[in-house]
Amino acid sequence: MKVAILHEGNAKKTNDNELLKLLISELNLNIEQVSFFGFGTKSNFFNVNNREYKILLQKIEERTIERVLFVVDADYENNDSKYGGYQNTKTELEKIILELNLEEKSDIYITCDPTAQCGYLESLILSTIPKEQKECIETFLKCSDFKSKENHKAILNQIYKTAYPKAPFDFSHENFNELKQKLKNLFKEN
Repeated sequence: MKVAILHEGNAKKTNDNELLKLLISELNLNIEQVSFFGFGTKSNFFNVNNREYKILLQKIEERTIERVLFVVDADYENNDSKYGGYQNTKTELEKIILELNLEEKSDIYITCDPTAQCGYLESLILSTIPKEQKECIETFLKCSDFKSKENHKAILNQIYKTAYPKAPFDFSHENFNELKQKLKNLFKEN
């Protein structure tokens, strides 16, 4: 069974699919069964005419892909009142899934800090580290006065990778449980 994972960034190597590949390996799932679709920016998910959707629908029609998992950042509602924040992202993705007639074949995972229900992949990762390290990183970011979201994400990711070079993610943390379950479900036989 082949499955598709749709995510932000490109399909080759991004922070999103790097985490997903590591988690798939951790769960002993077959990475060879996965087709990754990089959508670039989040806004591309909300364009039903996106080229990636055309390719995906063709593969589904050919029966080379049976299930789909959308992995999209929540971002922040105050930055984007239509697509920002957990609930807005979920609502808008559900509309696209319905329009593409994928509701029977797909699931959604929204990356964010699970408690705050906002942010992005880096927010999820930050939520899984010990409180002391999290406070240290947050203090550094606050002191550094980074304004740009992209800089914030890049800096946060680099700090995390530098601080945890041998074990980049604590997949045993409960904040990864939902994503792990969605990945397991993606690979389940009907």
